[in-house]
Amino acid sequence: GVCVDRSLDLPVSLLGILKAGCASLPLDPRMPQRLLAQMIEETRVGFIVAHPELVQQFPAHGARLISPVGSGAEDPGDAPRLPACRADQPAYVLYTSGSTGKPKGVEVCHRSVVNLLTSVRRRPGLSPDDVLLAITPIVFDISVLELFAPLTVGGCVVVAPAAMTVDAPALAKALEDHRISVLQATPATWRLLIAGGWQGRREMRALCGGERLSLDLARKLRSRAAGLWNLYGPTETTVYSTMEEILSDEGPITIGRPIANTYIYLLDEALAPVPVGTPAEIYIAGDGLAAGYFGRPDLTAERFLPDPFRSGGRMYRTGDLARYLPDGRIEHLGRLDQQVKIRGFRIEPGEIEFALNAHSAVRGSLVEALEHTPDDVRLVAYVVCEPETDETRLVPELRRHVADRVPAYMVPAEFRLLARFPLTLNGKIDLEVLRTSSRSAAIATSK
Repeated sequence: GVCVDRSLDLPVSLLGILKAGCASLPLDPRMPQRLLAQMIEETRVGFIVAHPELVQQFPAHGARLISPVGSGAEDPGDAPRLPACRADQPAYVLYTSGSTGKPKGVEVCHRSVVNLLTSVRRRPGLSPDDVLLAITPIVFDISVLELFAPLTVGGCVVVAPAAMTVDAPALAKALEDHRISVLQATPATWRLLIAGGWQGRREMRALCGGERLSLDLARKLRSRAAGLWNLYGPTETTVYSTMEEILSDEGPITIGRPIANTYIYLLDEALAPVPVGTPAEIYIAGDGLAAGYFGRPDLTAERFLPDPFRSGGRMYRTGDLARYLPDGRIEHLGRLDQQVKIRGFRIEPGEIEFALNAHSAVRGSLVEALEHTPDDVRLVAYVVCEPETDETRLVPELRRHVADRVPAYMVPAEFRLLARFPLTLNGKIDLEVLRTSSRSAAIATSK
């Protein structure tokens, strides 16, 4: 287990665990006690590398606490002889959010991590001159790229303190003070930075992952950075499986093509490939696949299937919907489980969000279907608008704006205006908090 401050002790601890031939389990004291207890129990943690003050509120456990060794430690002398590490040996276990059920630990091996890091060194490309600001909590898998990729080429990692990740002015200042050349963040964090007045850094490349990148946000980032890359991949396929450099301010925004040693299949319900332009579920195969879910062979067998196109291979069923464009790029269309059916019409919320984000006063949006009663399911749009916007005029205007771009049955029944989206520890939109906090903020409801 690893529970240390965001300081030099963080990469030192993670690298030390890997060098000792062990796998790391990232832990965060801000996690619910029940989840921490589940993680420690299921993975049978024997040791926790931790700053003592961070684990005082942890649930009862039998693990031995080890103090991290930082830059102020004495030289231990001759390095101990350590066991050789195999490619199929676990490197880390990360727990998914559990939004669709009980959280589950994804077991990722060294081979998969090395494949990711080697591929990222080539595209988007990293060099010894690069300086990357690491802002992602280690309980989120995109932190793997931040902490390890620059080190593999002799580059520099600046570990940002936790408070900086939600402080736009402090984050913007750090980008300049440390001459950051690469920053990776979720769309929600990029929006936070822009909303805080960040004017951009022309010497820096922007990497966007973790959530769907909107065209509106892509335009704003392209005007503020030296380059913009959109990256896609679930935790079960080791951080990222595809990537695309965004070179145009015109849509669609795609997730590009597979990274090295990775195969993307778009398959129908019979696991047969679909024609170009036909929406289908994404299946991912190749060296990035995780070993499975820790201690859950039943769930592993359900989501990691035999690869029908490569003898002896496996593929991961993502639950994501996409289609191939004629040029071979992949357009992500959302989650299969986010598709909703209202009054007989099948609706993709992402299409409505795309329409909303095209309005000049909208900084971000999220659309979902909420059940008021068993017979009354309504589309609700959560909208973050520009400061000093006249909210009483904006909602009718947004309704007309969306109605001009989508069929009438796709116009949200409710518009809930927000100052900002609440975020999870991973920097993603916190849907539970969003739903709870915005109930009293509903601006308008159509009959």
